[in-house]
Amino acid sequence: MEWTIAAPFVHYDNVAQSQWLELFMESDRHTLRHVPRRKPLEKWHDRKSKFTSLDEWLVYLDQAKRALQEGADGVITVFPQLASAVGIQQNLSRQHGKPVVAWLFNVGTCSDGLRKWMARASLRHIDRFVVHTRRERQIYSDWLNLPIERFEFVPYQSAPISVTYEEEMEHPFVASLGSAHRDFPTLFEAVKRLNIPTIVASGKSALAGLQIPANVQTPLGIARTECFRLAQQGRINVVPLQPKDGITAAGQVTIVEAMFMGRPLIATRCNGVEDYIIHGETGWLVEPNSTESMLEAIDTLWNDTALRQRLGQAAQRYAQEYFSDQAAGRHLTRILNEVADQWGF
Repeated sequence: MEWTIAAPFVHYDNVAQSQWLELFMESDRHTLRHVPRRKPLEKWHDRKSKFTSLDEWLVYLDQAKRALQEGADGVITVFPQLASAVGIQQNLSRQHGKPVVAWLFNVGTCSDGLRKWMARASLRHIDRFVVHTRRERQIYSDWLNLPIERFEFVPYQSAPISVTYEEEMEHPFVASLGSAHRDFPTLFEAVKRLNIPTIVASGKSALAGLQIPANVQTPLGIARTECFRLAQQGRINVVPLQPKDGITAAGQVTIVEAMFMGRPLIATRCNGVEDYIIHGETGWLVEPNSTESMLEAIDTLWNDTALRQRLGQAAQRYAQEYFSDQAAGRHLTRILNEVADQWGF
């Protein structure tokens, strides 16, 4: 069975070099080929708005239309906008004769009103949605008014990350990366009371209005490679999260990357984190909005070298088994087989 892939990170300038999970498929039953965007996707930190603009939607719609018209048997989309764009194009043409699999369907917030109506109208014929956390299956099923069986949890995957730095021993510090729905006030209060040096690599909006303790550094605008250096040199990695109504998932990218780098990890028990960290085995979970829980976890791991080593090594093994491209390729093969069988291919 032949599938076209509509992914926002593939455009005319890089399509010849672009590779996705097709390299890790476990069956020759399916062939996959990319349909590129006409221009590169704007970098996230250059965006002026968190919402997709009209110009961006026109680019998505064009890519979706070409993915549907390429003559393949089915379409795979990556990220929610392209799933909606394919659905809109199908509605406009009044043709729903191809299966569609929506990979990485990670909507940050389930909106109400017109946005909800548009989502339901454009996504009602998608055959399978692949989501980051188990809780999202029910969230999206309710939001889109679709059977929960159409939503499948597949862990966020990452390519291998080179570990080129060792833990900083002379001047140890806690590292905290990322910005989405972070609970920095709780982290700041904990490390302030413990007086432990901390480096937070985040964005201006996530830190706006917060009182930064004297023992906390907040470098802004650093490159991804620099973030990896901080994560690898930090004695502990912490992903503090806020549980909020309407938030579907958060923190998974940072968590998976830290685990691939073999870092001892502390994260807040919310937003689907439990699907990635087994408390006391592959990381340490703390209770939401609890300074005492955060303080106790940091103090425990900071002073226990053997525990940190055990958690980091177990996290790395777990990530390699469950969060790798190879693992995602196995899931993709299975899902495409199931959808193909349902359509009679």
